[in-house]
Amino acid sequence: MQACSVASKPRALPQGLKNTRRSFLESGRAACHVRNVVGFFQSQGRSLLCASSMSVDVPREPSEQVLDILKKADGVCFDVDSTFCKDESIDELAEYLGVGEEVKNLTAKAMGGTVLFQDALAERLGVMSPSQADVDSFLRDHPHMLSDGIQDLLDTLENKGVNVFLVSGGFRQIIHPLAESLGIPVSHVFANNLLFDASGKYAGFDADEFTSRSGGKKEAVVHIKEHWGLETVVMVGDGATDAEAKAPSGADIFIGYGGTVFREGVAKRSDWYVMDIKEITEML
Repeated sequence: MQACSVASKPRALPQGLKNTRRSFLESGRAACHVRNVVGFFQSQGRSLLCASSMSVDVPREPSEQVLDILKKADGVCFDVDSTFCKDESIDELAEYLGVGEEVKNLTAKAMGGTVLFQDALAERLGVMSPSQADVDSFLRDHPHMLSDGIQDLLDTLENKGVNVFLVSGGFRQIIHPLAESLGIPVSHVFANNLLFDASGKYAGFDADEFTSRSGGKKEAVVHIKEHWGLETVVMVGDGATDAEAKAPSGADIFIGYGGTVFREGVAKRSDWYVMDIKEITEML
C-alpha cells in the first residue's frame, strides 16, 4: 500500500485513473480513510527513526530464558491497537467524529503511562461521545488493518495449539467483528464495552471490564490463566498498560512491539522488544 500526496497542479492522468480518482475523492469517508492511511505511514516513519537511536538497555535480542518461555507458552495475549492492528481505533474513531487531534493527545498520555488509564478513557469518550449509529457507520467505512506478519503468527500459534486472546483498551463493538473474522472466539476478547441509552446515544462505558482501568490487563491475564487453566502466557503489546500485564500470576513475559509506535519507556520494560511481528514467528 502506498500513501500519495495531492500536488497543487497535478499531472494529467489517463481517463480511467481520472474516473477512479474522482469517485474516490468525492467520498468524504474515503478522504478520511486516506488521512488515516497517511497518518499510519507517518507514524511508521517516526517509529523507525526513534528505533534507530534505541538505547543499549532495550532488549532487541531474546535471552534463552525468554525463548524457552515463548516456545512453551500455551497462551498468547495481544494488545489490539498499534500491535495486532496497525491503527489506533480510538484515535481513528475520534478522527471520524471530527475530534481527532484532541483525543490523540489524550491517547498518547494514556499509552505513555503518565495518567491513569480509566481517567484518560473517560476523558476521551467524553470528548467523542460516540453514538451507536456513529460506531456502526465507522465499522462500515473503516476496515481493520492487520499488522504485517500477524496472520502468519496466528497460523503458527494455531498449528502449535496455542490459545490466542485479544486484551485491549479499545472497544468490544469494534474488536468483536475483527476477532470473528479471524476465527478467534469473542470469549477470548477482553476490551471495553460502550454503553448506549434507548435512543442510541452514548451513555458511558462498563467500568467492570478489566481493561477499563490501570492494571486491568494484568487482571485480565490472571483471569485468563485461571479460567482456561493455562500454565504459561505471553503478552505482546506496544503500551505501558501492556507492560503492566507481566506480574506474578499474570503474563510470564512481555514482548514489546515498536513496529507502529516506538515508546522508549515501554521498550526498556520489555523482556524482548521487536520491530516486526515476524521476529516472533521465526523464533517459534
